[in-house]
Amino acid sequence: MITEPEVLNFEAALARLETMVARLESGELTLAESLRTFEEGVYLSRQCAERLDQAEARIELLIRTADGELTTEPFARVGDGPAAAD
Repeated sequence: MITEPEVLNFEAALARLETMVARLESGELTLAESLRTFEEGVYLSRQCAERLDQAEARIELLIRTADGELTTEPFARVGDGPAAAD
């Protein structure tokens, strides 16, 4: 029976991914072990990307307006919005 890997916090998932990459690169795993490790790595990679997206959505930039007031605006990634056209 196939089970989903446990849900880890970002740091633990990233550390696990680093370990998995080292094992895959070592060439010591069987084909079946390599496939299982790769599948788990894809799962963890997606989990990390989702956590980063969630964290990014929570980030706000503090901006000083022309009249000296401080305001916040949502964080925009490179390539988002009109500033990317410059």
